Amino acid sequence: MSNLKGHNRDLAERAYRVRRNAVLMGEVQGQGYIAQALDIADVLTVAYFHAMNYRPEDPEWEGRDRFLLSNGHYAIALYAALIEAGIIPADELESYGSDDSRLPMSGMASYTPGMEMSGGSLGVGMSIAVGMALGLKRKHSSSRVYILFSDGELDEGAVWEAFMSAAHYKLDNLIAIVDVNNQQADGPSTQVMAFEPLVQKLEAFGWFVQRIDGNDLDAVVGAFDAAKDSHEAKPRIIIADTLMGKGVPFLEAREKNHFIRVDPHEWQLALAALEEGRQS
Repeated sequence: MSNLKGHNRDLAERAYRVRRNAVLMGEVQGQGYIAQALDIADVLTVAYFHAMNYRPEDPEWEGRDRFLLSNGHYAIALYAALIEAGIIPADELESYGSDDSRLPMSGMASYTPGMEMSGGSLGVGMSIAVGMALGLKRKHSSSRVYILFSDGELDEGAVWEAFMSAAHYKLDNLIAIVDVNNQQADGPSTQVMAFEPLVQKLEAFGWFVQRIDGNDLDAVVGAFDAAKDSHEAKPRIIIADTLMGKGVPFLEAREKNHFIRVDPHEWQLALAALEEGRQS
């Protein structure tokens, strides 16, 4: 943490706890989308503890910024952030993925406080975000809509239609984040369906575009600030290049870690690796 600027050291501590929450939840089931939770923890930390307006005690406050999780299998990552934010009680962590839990393995708005949409059917979240942002505009609300989606969702035609719609309606209250970790269920995302050059394509679609290292907290903070501060009448998107399993070297090194099983003794090794990174 020593190289981080100012208050970003506090964000680094938050990101550590978000990752730790995710690992502890993963241990409950012994498997899951842990690598994604570790790769996107820095982005979620900046969203919830730097950029967004919300009230932990009132998740349905009308004046809140909305955070949509299109890639519902990342629910474990969002739960980890919602626990750190105080929206979900920490003692519910041990119920992850269990019967009658408010923390199902795929995100569902009807179960979980702070979950704005039910994810899992990939490729629909961007359309929902456009509709929500347009609705807020028409209500003259100052709230923003944030949406996280995965690079695999770029395979879906509906996503690109939503990109066009957002630009057409000049939705400058919409901030999208695409997690480019280059993995999906069928293999490397760029080989399943080539989507580069992504910056130029999204700019051509009428978006304000930034591309960053999504595991560099300073860069993530800067990108969120620039997205909020831009005066262009355009929707904004942050392309976040991330590393699956970030912070746990033996998970980072796995060739395939879209959905992983972790041996019982490895959970403590993962927690120890996070603690070591925290101290460095």
